[in-house]
Amino acid sequence: MSNSISIDVVSDVVCPWCFIGKRHLQEALRLLRDESPEVAPKVRWLPFFLNPDTPEDGEPYLAFMEKKFGGRENVMRGRERLTKAGAASGVEFAFDKIAVRANTMRAHRLLHRTQVAGDADALAERLFIAFFQRGEDVGDIDTLARIAAECGQDEQAVRTYLATDEDREEVQEFADRAPKLGISGVPFFIIDGAIGLSGAQPAEEILVAIKQALQKRTQAQSGPAIDKFRPAA
Repeated sequence: MSNSISIDVVSDVVCPWCFIGKRHLQEALRLLRDESPEVAPKVRWLPFFLNPDTPEDGEPYLAFMEKKFGGRENVMRGRERLTKAGAASGVEFAFDKIAVRANTMRAHRLLHRTQVAGDADALAERLFIAFFQRGEDVGDIDTLARIAAECGQDEQAVRTYLATDEDREEVQEFADRAPKLGISGVPFFIIDGAIGLSGAQPAEEILVAIKQALQKRTQAQSGPAIDKFRPAA
């Protein structure tokens, strides 16, 4: 039996709880290494659009949030909650730096392209940092190409790729199927194609789910929709 285990993270790079969830996952994987160093987790990032109607060039961030949450007071209350949760997880949000709420299709396409070639975890981390700590526009081609270059990719090749619609249909296809898989919010963790875990769960809960998945290896593996989206090994 293989010691590899897949952990698919359905998320959006403009989701603050997804950033926190990533930190929790990192801690869960550290605990897993300590307990079971023979297990090799493979993390993959799958797309979700928190606001699929976001214009291609984005929209003013604060105005969008005020409209969505019913006024600035509610937005500030939500930020306070997130700031506390982030601090406990090692995430320092800088909401005041965010000017544009990005359309994240290009970011998801870039994550998908990166996963086809290898590991996209460093890119996912940098995208969260870009949006929530640096206030960068993660829907802008030049910005994304520069971020990709910081993660070791060819900047011009990424810029050329993002200027096309390559992989757009595949990314959109999974995003459209997510509700049919029972995914209505993010982050959502799919452990070994067998166990779903919703929300920015504590590291200990993620570790429990991983252990449960390892025990279910004799059962059916990944569902067809997930398998279709996963990059080739």
